[in-house]
Amino acid sequence: MSFLKPYSPFFLSVLRIASGLIFLQHGTTKYLSIPETRMSGVDPMTMGGAAGIIELVCGALLVIGLFTRPAAFLASGTMAFAYFLVHFPQNNIYPILNGGELAIMYCFAFLYIAAAGPGPISIDRILRRG
Repeated sequence: MSFLKPYSPFFLSVLRIASGLIFLQHGTTKYLSIPETRMSGVDPMTMGGAAGIIELVCGALLVIGLFTRPAAFLASGTMAFAYFLVHFPQNNIYPILNGGELAIMYCFAFLYIAAAGPGPISIDRILRRG
């Protein structure tokens, strides 16, 4: 599939934006009740509430591509922490059975973005040019 190679920087931006939007949705449901779910109305002083703040702030930063590397690194660490604190202890090492597959995917996608950068479609890229 070498025909896609010239577009790989743009696909990095697409990965960042798409994963940031989905991550942001976790924060908006917790703090803005958009959409309203069983996680809505979380207490900010709980671990889920702290994660919600990170999801809201880092998700928004990732979508627009501002402070991309630190935001992605913090989001990655948050998802690793969530996996090992919430999912892994459920007496099953298989992520599909302990419900942790999304946390693992977020963790590694954000770790890649932290290493690779924001891609060409980002505020970081615009600021670096100026």
